Amino acid sequence: MNHVYNHLSQRIASEVETSIQVKQRVIAEQISILDEIAQLLIEALRAGGKVLVFGNGGSAADSQHIAAELVSRFRRERGALPSIALTTDTSILTAIANDYSFDRVFARQVEALGQKGDVALGISTSGNSPNVLSGMMAAREQGMRAIGFTGEDGGKLKDCVDLCFRVPSRNTARIQEAHITIAHALCEIIEQELFPSHA
Repeated sequence: MNHVYNHLSQRIASEVETSIQVKQRVIAEQISILDEIAQLLIEALRAGGKVLVFGNGGSAADSQHIAAELVSRFRRERGALPSIALTTDTSILTAIANDYSFDRVFARQVEALGQKGDVALGISTSGNSPNVLSGMMAAREQGMRAIGFTGEDGGKLKDCVDLCFRVPSRNTARIQEAHITIAHALCEIIEQELFPSHA
């Protein structure tokens, strides 16, 4: 049994080490774009804008996670920050999918809820999710700023956003791990900048 456990622990360690290596590459290759993303989010929220977040599957879960950190709190007691995950209302999602198409489930919500001064944050590990791309195009038409979280290639998403964070990996799990790590870092910075007296 010890041999089996040792073999499994080696595999676990290898997965964790690979994840760490990807995050180290994020620091080396993407830190300047992340600085710009942080500034954009801080400026929009400070001016009274809101953040609309959306993605599919694990990226839908990340969207909800990010919105929750902003609306509730991350690490300090402070005022609520306006953010909406466009992945949560099953009646809206299924109505749009049924009446239009699944490709429109985010775009239609952006049209309804987004306005100039707001930020759209679209998450797609491939960068090619049709509904995320449609959501981004709708955001641009609404005069919103657009941020993409994606993987190494960037897909089509990199060409339809103002700022694109591209995780230097093609492994979906590694990309998602880096996305939520960076999301946590951004939430921490946003709190520090907008609520400096709320330690």
